[in-house]
Amino acid sequence: MSDSPYIFDVSGSASFEQLVIENSFHKPVLVDFWADWCAPCKALMPILAKLTEEYRGELLLAKVNCDIEQEIVARFGIRSLPTVVLFKDGQPVDGFAGAQPESAIRELLKPHVAEPTAVAEDPMEAAQAAFNDGHFAETEAQLKAVLTENNENAAALILYARCLAERGELGEADAVLNAVKGDEHKQALAGARAQLTFLRQSGELPDSAELKSRLAQNPEDDEACYQLAIQQLSRQQYEPALDALLKLFVRNRSYADGLPHKTLLQVFELLGNDHPLVTTYRRKLYQAIY
Repeated sequence: MSDSPYIFDVSGSASFEQLVIENSFHKPVLVDFWADWCAPCKALMPILAKLTEEYRGELLLAKVNCDIEQEIVARFGIRSLPTVVLFKDGQPVDGFAGAQPESAIRELLKPHVAEPTAVAEDPMEAAQAAFNDGHFAETEAQLKAVLTENNENAAALILYARCLAERGELGEADAVLNAVKGDEHKQALAGARAQLTFLRQSGELPDSAELKSRLAQNPEDDEACYQLAIQQLSRQQYEPALDALLKLFVRNRSYADGLPHKTLLQVFELLGNDHPLVTTYRRKLYQAIY
């Protein structure tokens, strides 16, 4: 049985009457006659399911297993599989036999079902996606539209501050973060503040080339190791930074009063609990501690 509310299995003639015939007076119903041994049937099913989901309730899909539902098969004279029949107002109005490409099925449906309307993309989701791809100008444009409607939207303010920080507007970013109200986005706020911290620190440190040169001469130069990790964090090079911080913690966990550990936790806040790097390095940190 499908998890979709628009797709269902027919079991018996009474079920067919209710799920197909009666439903077809309200919505068009595609009936997929299939069998488990039929390879083309299995190839066709995902296409039918995808199209049905796209119509979001304006089209239903009924699946009839022909090995089991012999009475229904005989009633409609099904002779080859797969066979797909479209029902409207209690009657079959169109259909096809054999596997068909998605484009052909769309053409068949056009006269009978209104084209699905595109779902408007959530502006915050679009902004977050643009930010993740490094498209900060696009992110800001999305966020300004959100903030025009609600200038206290905490999630939008935090992400806007992160864009400002990436452009080097650290003072403005700090002011925006100070305007965030409530504790609902506490972790995201802490992450944004961590980003500001890394960017400020990186401006006061030697450049990456110099730090790498120091480490090449002395791989156990703890200061150079830590400072290079900060430079990497300021450039969103999270994996090498996390790796260096973890190694430094393992080698010298008391360095600068436990700064590697504190910084690792800041990066976890910055990236968020769902980030795969956080999952990986949180586990490694736990193993290193215990």
